[in-house]
Amino acid sequence: MDSLLQTDEKYMRLAIKEAQQAFDNDEVPIGAVIVLSGRIVGRGHNLVETLTDVTAHAEVQAITAASETLGGKYLQDCTIYVTVEPCVMCAGALAWSQIGRVVYGASDLKRGYTRFGQELLHPRTEVVSGVLAAECEKLMKDFFAKLR
Repeated sequence: MDSLLQTDEKYMRLAIKEAQQAFDNDEVPIGAVIVLSGRIVGRGHNLVETLTDVTAHAEVQAITAASETLGGKYLQDCTIYVTVEPCVMCAGALAWSQIGRVVYGASDLKRGYTRFGQELLHPRTEVVSGVLAAECEKLMKDFFAKLR
């Protein structure tokens, strides 16, 4: 297995752990981890219900944490690992942060940013999709099955 894929899977597993925390707290199970040079600089999971804040998505939580850790708003040299394709709002936040790479697991055909346009991210942002997609999808399916 190629070492970049191994690295992507390693950090996606940590994002899945974040998503599991959301699941355990009756939040939509999406998790995110931001990495710079092999160091986790931000992490987060959905806190929408907990904070009663529609903007408290995993990516926004992770961006805020990374910006605080690094002391700046731009994340050009960072990679975000997120269990589900970012929504339009999160894609916009990632674009404003100028994040270097976005790696996501499951696609979101209803609300994912790619449904509305690839150009929502910064033009220099590299995107990798489908990393551990089956595991990420299972967490979402289990969560919504629990609600029914």
